[in-house]
Amino acid sequence: MSKSHVLVLPFPAQGHVNPLMDLSHELAKHDIKITFVNTDFIHKQIMKAKGHKEQVGSDQIQLASISDGIEQEENRNRHEILLESIWQVMPKKLEKLIQEINNEAESEKISCVVADGTMGWALEVAEKMGIRRGALFWPASASFLALFLSIPQFLHDGIFDPEGTKMEDQSINLAPEMPAMRTTNLIWSNVCDNFNATKIGFNFLMRSSKVLESIDRVICNTSLELEAPTIAFAPKILPIGPLQARKSNDIDQSATSFLPEDPNCLNWLDLQQDKSVIYVAFGSLAIYDHIQLQELALGLELSNKPFLWVVRSDICNGANYDFLKEFEDRLSSRGKVVNWAPQLKVLSHPSIACFLSHCGWNSTIEGLINGLPFLCWPFFCDQFIDENYICDIWKVGLRFDRNNGIINREEVAYKIKKVLIDEGFRMRALQLKEKTINSVKEGGSSNKKLKNIVDWIKA
Repeated sequence: MSKSHVLVLPFPAQGHVNPLMDLSHELAKHDIKITFVNTDFIHKQIMKAKGHKEQVGSDQIQLASISDGIEQEENRNRHEILLESIWQVMPKKLEKLIQEINNEAESEKISCVVADGTMGWALEVAEKMGIRRGALFWPASASFLALFLSIPQFLHDGIFDPEGTKMEDQSINLAPEMPAMRTTNLIWSNVCDNFNATKIGFNFLMRSSKVLESIDRVICNTSLELEAPTIAFAPKILPIGPLQARKSNDIDQSATSFLPEDPNCLNWLDLQQDKSVIYVAFGSLAIYDHIQLQELALGLELSNKPFLWVVRSDICNGANYDFLKEFEDRLSSRGKVVNWAPQLKVLSHPSIACFLSHCGWNSTIEGLINGLPFLCWPFFCDQFIDENYICDIWKVGLRFDRNNGIINREEVAYKIKKVLIDEGFRMRALQLKEKTINSVKEGGSSNKKLKNIVDWIKA
């Protein structure tokens, strides 16, 4: 008898790889074989961070990789080159990989493809090769997905031009009780930094939105309890999350980390008082200049609270390195700076008081399932929607005011004190934690949806 075999394909970015691996672990629990396909570059990064260990915590999950077509390293930091290469190169590479897998064992041929929502071309490859089942997975909020699905309508309404380069600065609200978003924060307008790059980024997303629009089901790492109005607005969204709330302790939480984690920060947290530490982390992509880094550091100092601050190695260099070394030496009695941290373990530690975050959806979820108040520091695209959720809808955190684009040290210290003094933030966060975790338990709304997905894959 043939065994269900799912090929899983994430977009090559940390915030996309992690939740799709979490989904893979859930499917593997139901005796579904997984081939998890990264780009060669991302696969090498993960292997290096893991000390070249292939294990991911389940014998059912096999790792594989294909080329993204980028040969010159300097091109890898140019988003528009990566996006163009994904569409032009990766479909042929994926087709070849599927052929190789299917030729190895008749009883374990690929029977289903689950691809990231921005990698919808993978379903076209699957259909071409006779694979009848395919679904897209959305790693961000359902509200950002609904916005994404609405791009053709925005274009029709003239909110931006056919190249995505000219747009009015306005607030978009798709339905009552859904978070608003400003047009100037749409992903292609603040990730790509020139006219040609913006045009390429917009075209990539238009192609992706057309594939999303054409399929019946989009699996989303959210829950009805978190985003009921959005799911009512866009019923094709299947909320099966938050996947992070399903993680068991025997799964290696660093299995897909692009950077080596510093476990010593957990020992440092053990020495701190309960609910005393400010955890500061801005994800794998955010960049901030030297002045802003200094203001944040001095704001943490001014708050007079213990802090654990993640500053990636690509930021902790040059003038930043010298400043941070002096800063950490001066505040060694109550502060620690690390290049990367085991975030889920940090956020579940009893010493953490609040999460100062870039508000990426994965980080937002990880803070929610640990009942933590937030301080919001978004950088681009969906992070502003998540900030609106945190501050305006769930009311579990505060946003910072920017003075000429800079969040100054006084503002940092003031908001830290404010979010810690007001117990209402923690109370609401704990209530939301309970609702969110219940959704993935037996009988919960997300658990039922996941079972339906498993039955559909196995049918």
